[in-house]
Amino acid sequence: MIRLGSGEFMVTSEMVRSYLKRLGIRGVQPPTLEFLCELHRAHVSVISWQTIDVFSGRPRPIDLETSVRMIVENRSGYCFHLNGAFASLLRSLGYTVSLHRAGVQSYGGIPVIDSFHLGLTVQIHNEFQEEQWIVDVGLGDMPYEPLPLMNGTHKQGPFVYTVADSQVNPDGWRLEHDPNGSFVGMDVDPGTVGGMAEFETNHLHLSRSPDSPWVKLLILKNRCAAETHELKGCVLTVRDKNGVHRSEVERQAAWMDILADVFGEHLPDYSLSQRNVLWNKVIQTHEAAR
Repeated sequence: MIRLGSGEFMVTSEMVRSYLKRLGIRGVQPPTLEFLCELHRAHVSVISWQTIDVFSGRPRPIDLETSVRMIVENRSGYCFHLNGAFASLLRSLGYTVSLHRAGVQSYGGIPVIDSFHLGLTVQIHNEFQEEQWIVDVGLGDMPYEPLPLMNGTHKQGPFVYTVADSQVNPDGWRLEHDPNGSFVGMDVDPGTVGGMAEFETNHLHLSRSPDSPWVKLLILKNRCAAETHELKGCVLTVRDKNGVHRSEVERQAAWMDILADVFGEHLPDYSLSQRNVLWNKVIQTHEAAR
């Protein structure tokens, strides 16, 4: 068993193997930048960002053990689950990982650092210096690979991201999304937090408050090399080098196939009747928004 963080959770070697197997990665490798990039690419491609459980009224806690078990049991979650689980995996593989308070700016919103997002950095040690890298598998449709924590513009596939100084905290940093992205950007505080307690109150709001957007709307997102996918209710959006393409999904069978085939969500812990209830709620929400 491998101790993580400040002793919040003990992850077993079997969990690590199961986690890597789900990512399609064979075996443990040394904690290099190359392996970190491989892990990151696999994570954002295979494991979707989603609000299914929140929308269904079945939210999961965000403690590290729950988050890791969700991944190895073929489920997923949203930012607190995904980045929390990934931080646990990385630490178990020998990486030095820091957790940060962060905030996401939506379209029409303002830059914030409000702890409604969990940010991660990883320190890579080489013979010359220690490098810091922005790692985030909990933003849904960005980035595909880690980004160096230094100001600059980075092209990943058809998308361009910019790292800049944060206007919220001048000592922090900001990650600007591609103009075709699903949100504007993210600001991060440079200070580190010791665990998930910092985010519990906001998770409670996002997962249970009637004012939470995730309680009201089912969304899934993921990212692959050449495009991103987003399912918002019944509307599937694909963003690629040719722009933004939207289509409406009208049948339950097709919708379930998209969950499984595009987003890797087979809902193993949902019965047939629970899946039917989920679809009916999605349809009702979709019709009410017309």
